[in-house]
Amino acid sequence: METTYIICAAVGGTLIVCQFLLTLLGMGGDHDAGGHDGGHDFGGHDAGHAAGHHHAGHGNESSWYFGLLTFRTLSAAVAFFGLTGLVGHNADFEPQVTLIMAVGAGLGAMFLVAWIMQFMTKLNVDGTVRIDRALGSRGTVYLTVPAEKSGEGKVMVDFMSRTMEYKAVTAQGALPTGSKVVVVGVLNSDTVEVASTAE
Repeated sequence: METTYIICAAVGGTLIVCQFLLTLLGMGGDHDAGGHDGGHDFGGHDAGHAAGHHHAGHGNESSWYFGLLTFRTLSAAVAFFGLTGLVGHNADFEPQVTLIMAVGAGLGAMFLVAWIMQFMTKLNVDGTVRIDRALGSRGTVYLTVPAEKSGEGKVMVDFMSRTMEYKAVTAQGALPTGSKVVVVGVLNSDTVEVASTAE
């Protein structure tokens, strides 16, 4: 069993380090979120409402299982299984006791990582600024907005206790840098229509 523990610890540890490095490089953040968390938001929640409470409950339950069995959680489970098994083996515990400890540590790591990922996902969703809430908010032009929607400028808009940068158009005359504006329309996910607040 010692060889098995060593292999598990090495493989699991390597996968965790690789995931960490990919995340630092901005390449590993969407793997679990896109595959499972996205399914929770759109497949579980929306489909559940369309089909009824029974299906909603089933969708949420399924998304929990899918969220539990991700690449990250399985990597953590394998790594902790191997590490705990090695500790037990080197401490001369009985093989059966060592195996139970290793399995328990692996399952514990899997559940812990799954919980952390879901918690972080909720924080991300709750903290996301929705552009549709910017309607009526005031801001300042920092890149001239061309007249009569002939082009895009940029504005800094204050809302939801944050200052956000958006592309902006206006139906009025050109709005130079520094102009005070109010959001009068939301065109898409990163573009708003603004109007001058000058009297």
